Amino acid sequence: MIPMEKRRFSFSTSQIILLGFLAVIMLGTILLSLPISTKSGKAISFCDALFTATTATCVTGLVTVPTVSWSIFGKAVILLLIQIGGLGVVSIMSVIFIALNHGLDLKSSLLVQDAFNLNSLSGLTTFVKKIVIGSLLVEGIGALVFMPIFVPEFGAEGIFISIFHSVSAFCNAGMDIIGENSLYNYVGNPVINIMTAILIILGGIGFIVWWDVSRVLKLKQKTSIKIWKNLTLHSKIAISTTLFFILSGAVLFFALEYNNPLTIGKLSIGEKIEASFFQSVTTRTAGFATVPQENLTNASALVSMLLMFIGGSPVGTAGGVKTVTITVLFLSALSMVKNKKDATIFNRRISKASINKSLAVVVISSMIVFGSTLLLSLTIDRALIDILYETISAGATVGLSRNLTPSLNVAGKLIIIATMYFGRVGPISLATSLNLNTSNNNIVKNPTEEISIG
Repeated sequence: MIPMEKRRFSFSTSQIILLGFLAVIMLGTILLSLPISTKSGKAISFCDALFTATTATCVTGLVTVPTVSWSIFGKAVILLLIQIGGLGVVSIMSVIFIALNHGLDLKSSLLVQDAFNLNSLSGLTTFVKKIVIGSLLVEGIGALVFMPIFVPEFGAEGIFISIFHSVSAFCNAGMDIIGENSLYNYVGNPVINIMTAILIILGGIGFIVWWDVSRVLKLKQKTSIKIWKNLTLHSKIAISTTLFFILSGAVLFFALEYNNPLTIGKLSIGEKIEASFFQSVTTRTAGFATVPQENLTNASALVSMLLMFIGGSPVGTAGGVKTVTITVLFLSALSMVKNKKDATIFNRRISKASINKSLAVVVISSMIVFGSTLLLSLTIDRALIDILYETISAGATVGLSRNLTPSLNVAGKLIIIATMYFGRVGPISLATSLNLNTSNNNIVKNPTEEISIG
């Protein structure tokens, strides 16, 4: 039997994730509060430092302090926070364990397995190494692609801007150090648009998909059909739904904003296609913008909020309730309408546990957004659509704003800080970490009684 003292001080994976992110945020806050972190040499307020550290660690992108106000030291701190937040606290901890111990012990392996929702303990050291090395490699390639654009424009500083932008895009952070207008000036630049979108998609597709695709490619299948057939159900759902939401979102934005002179109405057809595609990709928790979000039509804003709420895929750098979650719930509802016993896709049955977990994620996430919207409405006098856009963006760790963030007072900033934090650690991690009752609640079952639904 485990001694009471040891049991009392043991932490679950969910609690480690929550406390880990909180520790990184507080350390970042302290560093960003230093006078050396700003160009002016004057320390910013603790609240703004906390907001910036949270938005960087939670890879969101909403900012109360213009990024141009930070010194090189401050920008380096923000970049480090983005990298830690994107890869995840558990990944960073695992890298340290591997470096010190040349591998993962059993306790660390169980932590990684639980954090990444893996089915086996085998190959975890290789898995973590692939995540970190693969991420750094992709970010490095992205930086090299950006340099021919940013170096001629910004000189030597363009090298750091390229690295920062690449890391921020891959980690779906949406923060940039170019200026206060995000990527408005590059709305017609295909290199910036396409490379940024690729980085966002690769980071948001999820590390599990990376691992699975790598496994299948080693099988040396000769046709794309055979490669597809050998992928796991998770990868098939993540890839197919990602493509669906990106393409459908782009088509909707193109149609809804086509004649809007405040967004893409004055652009050429090619630029309109680029801007629509980029808007669809960036709403999936990236946060960069090539068009002003406050100038979107109400219909486009609604589409944006839907895509932001859904977000990317599980176990990646993206936020939101995740593509797989929404797909599982949709298939469950569809099977109910068709009076089928099980929800199925790609000739596979979806487990009841997956359906229940998906439902919990969406319900808790919706409660967080609703609560944040209600509280934020009490602190600022703005249109409901602007407030809702802000809270969904924060809760889904997106970073897009209808120019509301700079207007937040201290109470509003604290509400958005909490929303970003809850959104990044995840609704399930948040709920399970707060559940201190470890007893078996299924020993005694209550009687069942039918109720009316719908």
